[in-house]
Amino acid sequence: MANEHATGVVLGGAQEGWPRWTLTFALAALTLAAMLLGFIVVLDPYGARVRAGQPARPLMDLNQRFMYPQIVKSGAFDSAVFGTSTMRLLDPRILSEGLSARFANLGMNAATPWEQAQLAGLFARKVASPNTVIWGIDQTWCEADATDEARRLTPRPFPPWLYDDSAWNDWPKQLNFTTLEIALRLAAHRLGLQPQRLRGDGYEVFTPPEGTYDLARARSHLYRSYGGHAPDLAPQAPAVAVSSAERASWRFPALAWLEQGLATFPAATRRLIVLPPVHASAMPREGSAAWQRFEACKAGIVAIAARQNAVVADYAHPSPLTRQDSNYWDPAHYRLPIARRIEADLIALGRGGAAPTDPALSVIGPHR
Repeated sequence: MANEHATGVVLGGAQEGWPRWTLTFALAALTLAAMLLGFIVVLDPYGARVRAGQPARPLMDLNQRFMYPQIVKSGAFDSAVFGTSTMRLLDPRILSEGLSARFANLGMNAATPWEQAQLAGLFARKVASPNTVIWGIDQTWCEADATDEARRLTPRPFPPWLYDDSAWNDWPKQLNFTTLEIALRLAAHRLGLQPQRLRGDGYEVFTPPEGTYDLARARSHLYRSYGGHAPDLAPQAPAVAVSSAERASWRFPALAWLEQGLATFPAATRRLIVLPPVHASAMPREGSAAWQRFEACKAGIVAIAARQNAVVADYAHPSPLTRQDSNYWDPAHYRLPIARRIEADLIALGRGGAAPTDPALSVIGPHR
């Protein structure tokens, strides 16, 4: 009986202590979560509190999808470059000086048309008087399924809550280890222990140093999908016969986002659409059905430009620029001297001058 009584006392004590322990643990967890959220709110690594006239936070993460909204909301820039990594080497400082504007480069690695449209829409809403918009349009804009739900995002996280006009939903989304890591990096930067990852205007030279360029290595990247051997880049002759029925079936649904995006900017905003240069091996072969479809997509872009008073600068065609292996690191990414060349062309076009005489560049649209 004594043993049974002692056992009952122990079990009863344990049962009474369990709720107390659970409550203590819950309170400790809530306290820790509140402290972590407070740390994140104070550091504000994504600039959720940034408003016009306030500087963006130092950019401490390489996922531009999280970093760029605060650049836009700061109001420090009245002009922007949109697009993917094929536009990221254009230096905003050079463009700003040449076009008397304040440029940010908001090109995002592998950005889908939908993601680009979200960023352009945010810029149109938050910048009082947009001066110039340069929008790089890659071949992804011409894909028939570009607007499908499954194609709107990439494996890279995208925070739609940073692109809307509501602030109340920003903070709960940030209570995670990734945001905490970025906040810790920002704290280290504030203490002088770590440099910012991206320049304050979004610019970064993400390609290797020019002094390390190796043509043989570049060719291994350029022709990897062809077994390491250069493909036949000569025009296909005769060209593939494409029926009128097939042509009528071609659809480029993402181009509606391009037109809607351009239309949101004031009439006074200069609009430049750039078809950036990629290596010829990354384009459909001239004369093929795929090439003819790409040309039809280009025609759609030109029609949009005409309606939106935009200039089209087309580098996406076979030329000495796109055929020369030594201009590229890989099929999609040209070298810094090519970026300087494109900047000079865009400055001339943005100023309303005559189109440069260059077989690599085809210009369509009004000059200002």
